[in-house]
Amino acid sequence: MAQYIQNEASQKSDSDYIRQSMNTPMLSKERELELAIAWKDHGDEKALHEMINAYGRLVISAATKFRFYGLPLNDLIQEGNIGLLEAAKRFEPAREFRFSTYATWWIKSCMQDYVLRNWSIVRTGTTAAQKSLFFNLRRLRAKIEGEQESEGLNDKGRQEIANDLGVKIHEVEQMEQRMNGGDNSLNVTISDENGASDWQSMLEDDRPNPEEIVIGMKDTQTRSKWLQDALSTLNDREQKIIRDRHMGYQTTTLEALGVELGISKERVRQLEHRAMEKLKSSLTREVPHRLELFADSY
Repeated sequence: MAQYIQNEASQKSDSDYIRQSMNTPMLSKERELELAIAWKDHGDEKALHEMINAYGRLVISAATKFRFYGLPLNDLIQEGNIGLLEAAKRFEPAREFRFSTYATWWIKSCMQDYVLRNWSIVRTGTTAAQKSLFFNLRRLRAKIEGEQESEGLNDKGRQEIANDLGVKIHEVEQMEQRMNGGDNSLNVTISDENGASDWQSMLEDDRPNPEEIVIGMKDTQTRSKWLQDALSTLNDREQKIIRDRHMGYQTTTLEALGVELGISKERVRQLEHRAMEKLKSSLTREVPHRLELFADSY
């Protein structure tokens, strides 16, 4: 997790903005509705600015709740203001909801996305459940540890969190490990039996070596030749049926082939079956061992 240190000028700027936002009077329901209609129906930017300025305190409140993730407070506030503007853009005065209630969700959503993008160089949460796990794990862990009067989670506690948030227990374990450790460079020096080294040199490369790649390419060419030789034993109509039914990115239906060839769907099925038998017979004669037809996974 990255740590940010603000300079004195930046801290003063943040303090001034926070003080101004917290001192701006809140809007009455009637004034809020008037401004929302003026912006929604007439594009009145002055009305928008007054409404946004009045609810800057919502952004400040949300930003303070996310400050423990080690990210700059002013960046969190900027992201919250983006959410506030998005809320103003989407707000429907006719629904008679308070703008503050509607805007809170957008402010929080923008801040959460910012935290997930910047908390670590490794992507942290991709699904809604994983995001919920990221933002609630600390709270639930503290609650369970308080009930157990001990530090750390056991399997029972992890299962309880998994059940509460609708995730799998291994996802809880992985997120717990991620949040307990920070990002490290692969070039960090470590000590081992052979002397100083780095993490990068200790990683195992599970990709195929050059020899395996060349053998795989050669085997692929051989299998391709076997298939082409087998296809050459079919007539033109049978070849078309096999290619359209089994060798294209999209499978052509029996009915569509029947229309194209001017025969019935059942007749296409019969020709396909006959062609497959021919291919099987040809490949059986040409291929020394049946398992050689199947490619290895590289």
